[in-house]
Amino acid sequence: MAGQEDSHKISGVHRTKEEAKKTYDRISTIYYWLGGIFERRLARKALSYLKVESGETVLEIGFGTGYCLQQIALTVGNTGMAYGIDVSEGMLRVTRKRLQKATLLNRVELFHGDASKLPFINETFNAVFMSFTLELFDTPDIPQLLTEVRRVMKAGGRLGVVSLSRSKGNSVPLRIYEWIHRKWPKYADCRPIYLEHLLHRAGYTIQRKKMDNLFVLPLEIVVAIK
Repeated sequence: MAGQEDSHKISGVHRTKEEAKKTYDRISTIYYWLGGIFERRLARKALSYLKVESGETVLEIGFGTGYCLQQIALTVGNTGMAYGIDVSEGMLRVTRKRLQKATLLNRVELFHGDASKLPFINETFNAVFMSFTLELFDTPDIPQLLTEVRRVMKAGGRLGVVSLSRSKGNSVPLRIYEWIHRKWPKYADCRPIYLEHLLHRAGYTIQRKKMDNLFVLPLEIVVAIK
């Protein structure tokens, strides 16, 4: 068992939550044109796998500049509701402006805070979505976050996640990226994780899994069921 756990070890997070908050606040107005522009294709694909429907209640954790949250709000329609939580007040302001411009604020509620302590009652959501967010949490915090997500999901609810992945092995590009992550965590704060393994350990059932890549880095897109 110890050997199996060792095989799923991942890098730690080398910056505090407060440092992360300050970084995202600082770049919030330009993030859409920085890393976000490369992530959107994969986020759209993951969101399509989640199959959000009209009338559903859906939460996005780490909504950033609100690109996917806007798509969720459009899909759930007037009979549904979209919720978002993000640690960055700057991102919240940018997203509010986006939703206001799209006249969607009436079907979205935005929250500022730490997703490891979700401010929602049990069994609220039909679906929860995370795009390049889970891997930002430190290793000991990931199980707590996934437990919180299970708590607020309805029975049979769906969790869609896209993240950098270590499941393809210890490739040279992966090792280089992890070195950059350790050296400059403010600029390369995501780090590859074993997504499917973490979801299994948290008690989810995997419904769909797809491997993809961001440049030369492997990605996992997973939809899991409570």
